[in-house]
Amino acid sequence: MELIANLATGFAVALTVKNIAYCFVGVLLGTLIGVLPGIGPVATIAMLLPITFNLPPESALIMLAGIYYGAQYGGSTSAILVNLPGESSSAVTTIDGYQMARQGRAGPALAIAAIGSFFAGCVATVLVAFFAPQLADLASEFAQADYFSLMVLGLVAAVVLARGSVLKAMAMVLLGLLLGMVGTDVMDSTPRFTFGIPELTDGIGPAIVAMGVFGVAEVIANLEQRGERRVFAAQITRLLPSKDDLRRSWKAILRGTGLGSMLGILPGGGALLASFAAYTLEKRIAKEPQRFGQGAIEGVAAPESANNAGAQTSFVPLLTLGIPTNPVMALMFGAMMIHGIAPGPNVINERPELFWGMISSMWIGNLLLVVLNLPLIGLWIKLLTVPYRLLYPAIILFCCIGVFSVNNSAYEVGMLAVFGLLGYLFLKLGCEPAPFLLGFILGPMMDENLRRALLLSHGDFSVFVTRPISATLLALAAVLLLLTIAPAVRRTREEAFAQ
Repeated sequence: MELIANLATGFAVALTVKNIAYCFVGVLLGTLIGVLPGIGPVATIAMLLPITFNLPPESALIMLAGIYYGAQYGGSTSAILVNLPGESSSAVTTIDGYQMARQGRAGPALAIAAIGSFFAGCVATVLVAFFAPQLADLASEFAQADYFSLMVLGLVAAVVLARGSVLKAMAMVLLGLLLGMVGTDVMDSTPRFTFGIPELTDGIGPAIVAMGVFGVAEVIANLEQRGERRVFAAQITRLLPSKDDLRRSWKAILRGTGLGSMLGILPGGGALLASFAAYTLEKRIAKEPQRFGQGAIEGVAAPESANNAGAQTSFVPLLTLGIPTNPVMALMFGAMMIHGIAPGPNVINERPELFWGMISSMWIGNLLLVVLNLPLIGLWIKLLTVPYRLLYPAIILFCCIGVFSVNNSAYEVGMLAVFGLLGYLFLKLGCEPAPFLLGFILGPMMDENLRRALLLSHGDFSVFVTRPISATLLALAAVLLLLTIAPAVRRTREEAFAQ
């Protein structure tokens, strides 16, 4: 009964005309940036952060959340029709989705992707509503030492679950931690690592880092791509999947939803990991694994269900523990701090209208996304034919305007360019930027909790292993690292990400 009362509170917030409008704007923008290759939800949310300064917190977070899970829907459109994932979590959808389009079955592929995403989104939202309050009650028992250990586990998981070399992922986390230390010391208010530059005394803004590393860098990388996109638009004769398509897909949708919901909660997880894991699972258990890569509809249903489920359950650690599990959640963390809301277990009790309003808006957003994706498929096809050389100046312009509007600082626009080049260097070196951003966001929090824990224990480091919660979290982090070193586990990890 308490859950029903809480959801009633949430729907009272989410169903206002203003919040429905912001939810619509969010999912529309999310679908748009998901359809268009070259800019993802991280850069888009970073660009829109300054716009949300004057909005009510509920409206701002509802819109930003809609961008994230809306991008999971839209990313499948370009993945299926153009063989280019508009969003990174849709990369695995290209394998079978594009083959279906070449065989004249783009319509059923798009429909199954939308059906799977809608079902997974609704189920994941139920799970968030049910489990988040219990996790928040547990988190209320955490002390500073426990929070520090939890963040260590989160960064270790980000390293283990990152694509590519574990050593490179560790280096990216450490670089992020180092840059996160730039600014004013939270304990004694003295500048550190500013090198006498006044603009750095407030630290480096997360929006600058995210837009540079994920937005500008992606634009530069995409400019290297030559050739015209071939869009299989003329072959979309019908959208409704056949009975055989539904028979083959429904189990994959269920498995993808379950797997994505679990992986979305993990630190370092989220939509990207969920989609790859779901595809790998379907291929492993299939009676005819040779069909995968040739246009198997299960290869579209499972990852598209998983990435949407993972996108929505990744809000659980943010709202209950105050820990961002992926780059988008790191920016959502920043958005909440901008509005004076400290993410963590107190949000549910102190701001129930915010917490339950955001959760309730996810159901509304998923319904709006079904309306936007299938009936407007012709519009998305038209957008896919726009040459990228016409899109990238607008992307760069919006990034610069977004950064400049925060503090009216040309210096920060210059920093955007520096981080754009740095992100491009990461791509060239095969270094995934997600662990870098997580390290950057969590670095100051880890520093503060570490020093407060030592202050309370009078400098005794044993507090991190004598507290049961802290010791358990550190032990899990150590086990994760040891398992990654094991040859069999390392091979399995590499095979999963090589799909």
